Amino acid sequence: MTTATDIAEAQLKMPVRREPDIGRRLLHRTLKPLIGTPLNAVITLACLWVLWLGAKGAYGWLVTRAVTEGGAQACKVGNGACWPFYEAKLRFMIFGVYPYDEQWRVLLAMILFLGAMGITMIPRFWSRNLLVLWGVTIVATAILIGGGVFGLSYVPTTQWSGLPLSFLLSAVGLAFGFPLGVVLALARSSTLPAIRVIAIIFIEVIRGVPLISILFMASVMLPLFMPSGVTVDKLLRAQIAIIIFAAAYIAEAVRGGLQAIPRGQHEAASAMGLHYWQAMRLIVLPQALKIAIPPLVNISIGFFQDTTLVTIIGLLDFLSTVRTAMTDPNWVGIAVLEGYVFAAFVFLVFSYGMGAYSRFLERRMRLGHD
Repeated sequence: MTTATDIAEAQLKMPVRREPDIGRRLLHRTLKPLIGTPLNAVITLACLWVLWLGAKGAYGWLVTRAVTEGGAQACKVGNGACWPFYEAKLRFMIFGVYPYDEQWRVLLAMILFLGAMGITMIPRFWSRNLLVLWGVTIVATAILIGGGVFGLSYVPTTQWSGLPLSFLLSAVGLAFGFPLGVVLALARSSTLPAIRVIAIIFIEVIRGVPLISILFMASVMLPLFMPSGVTVDKLLRAQIAIIIFAAAYIAEAVRGGLQAIPRGQHEAASAMGLHYWQAMRLIVLPQALKIAIPPLVNISIGFFQDTTLVTIIGLLDFLSTVRTAMTDPNWVGIAVLEGYVFAAFVFLVFSYGMGAYSRFLERRMRLGHD
């Protein structure tokens, strides 16, 4: 017979149950993927060591050993970043040869353009009102940069340069190239042989040559086919070449999205009584464009960076203004790394921003759950 004394002694002999250490479990869960095996631990430590060396070297070059005062002569004897170079050449690297006293107009136009782009990227504002917004933005940007009205002095396109020119070429090229690319993708997927063959020839020919060749042809050969006395602005020629080139690549990305749509979607649209264009606009194209988001963003990033190729036809893009600033006799051979670091930083910021927005769209549209 069990007595109260036996029960008490049994309870004393039972192990004490401890509450789980939440902090230890969290630390174990965090570190386990990094040091789960000896090889993983070695790779992690090596990567951390490389990152530490890179961060230490960058901090030393930018801060500890940097030259913050003086001019070119002070930077000659220093072994760190030359901040006076940015102070002297920052405006030229951004705005190029645009008239110095009128650069506020370009800055205001860029602010308006980026503001409209930021509003467009917010899903709650996706409506037809965006067409009005972009119409006003385009007109205001053209007036501010070009001038000639409202008391603003006229600035020829030969003086449009720097970062605003890169924005203009890439943004306008993609804006007009996208609808043309969608039409080409639909034409290449058409059941009509003539339309399909024309689309295939156009896409394959444009994609089969580099952008430099198309820019060169637009700048040099196109005027040869124009009537006598008729000239086309060099910037407009370059813009048309970029639009055509972008449309060919966008067409292939959209065509890939169209091929990923199950045949049942087309049959369901036909069963609902929708004709071809209604089915494409309401059912097929929205799904295809959603699937094509990653390649489309990749094309956008590539074309923003490829605007540096317009220097071959005499346009002064952002990278060209950076190079020109470095060849100034007062700074030549002194601030080479500083110029390229600044250019790389600008391209990195905008390219990473477009990539981050792409991931946001994918999450919002639940691309991986369809």
